[in-house]
Amino acid sequence: MKKGLRAYFIAGLLVVVPLYITVYVLSLIVSFMDGVFLLMPSSFHPDNFLPVHVPGLGIIVTIALILIIGVIATNFFGKRLLGLGERALLKIPVLRIVYNATKQFMETFFTKDHQGFRRVVLVEFPKAGLYSVGFVTNKPTGEIKHKVREDMISVFIPTTPNPTTGYFILISEKEVISLDMKVEDAFKIIMTGGMVFPNNEEFKAPVQQNVAKAGANTAL
Repeated sequence: MKKGLRAYFIAGLLVVVPLYITVYVLSLIVSFMDGVFLLMPSSFHPDNFLPVHVPGLGIIVTIALILIIGVIATNFFGKRLLGLGERALLKIPVLRIVYNATKQFMETFFTKDHQGFRRVVLVEFPKAGLYSVGFVTNKPTGEIKHKVREDMISVFIPTTPNPTTGYFILISEKEVISLDMKVEDAFKIIMTGGMVFPNNEEFKAPVQQNVAKAGANTAL
C-alpha cells in the first residue's frame, strides 16, 4: 500500500512540478512585459480604454515595437539613423562596453555568420581523465591568435545546475571531442546534473545496426 502511494505521489510530482515552474516563469515574463506600459503616459495606458485589465498585453505591444524597429533598421534611412545613434552611444565610456558586449552576444545567437553555441564538445576539464560538456563559442583572433600560434577554439563550460555561469577556456581543437547532440539536449544534461541524457537512444541505434551488419557479413 505504501509503495503504491509513493509511486502515485512521485507520478503526481512529475506532472505538477514542471507544470508549476513553466506557469511561474510564464507569469514572470508576462508581468515583466506588462511593465512596458509604465514607460507610457498614464493617459495612453490601455486600461483606460479597455473594460478589463488584459494580462500579457505588454507582450503584444513589445513584439509589435520590436517588429517596427526591425523594419526601420532594415531600410536605408533607418540604417543611417541607427548608425548615427550607435556612433554617439559608443562615445560614452561605460555604456560603450555594455552595448558592445550585449550586441556581440546577441549576434552570436541570432546571425548566421557566428557559430557560437551551435556545437557541443567534450573537454578534459578540470583535469585529465575528467570530461565536461562544453560549447564552442568562437575562434580566437587578433593578439591571442598571433601569440598562441596554434589552431585554438573558445569553449564555454557551464556549471551545474545553473548553466548561466561557468568557465571560459581556450583549447586546441585537436584536444576536444565533438558531439553530434543538439545544444538543447546538452543543456538538459547539464541542468539535471547528468540525470537526463535525452539522446542516448539515438546513439545506440547506429551501434546496433553496425553490429548486425558485421554479423551478416561474417555469416556470408
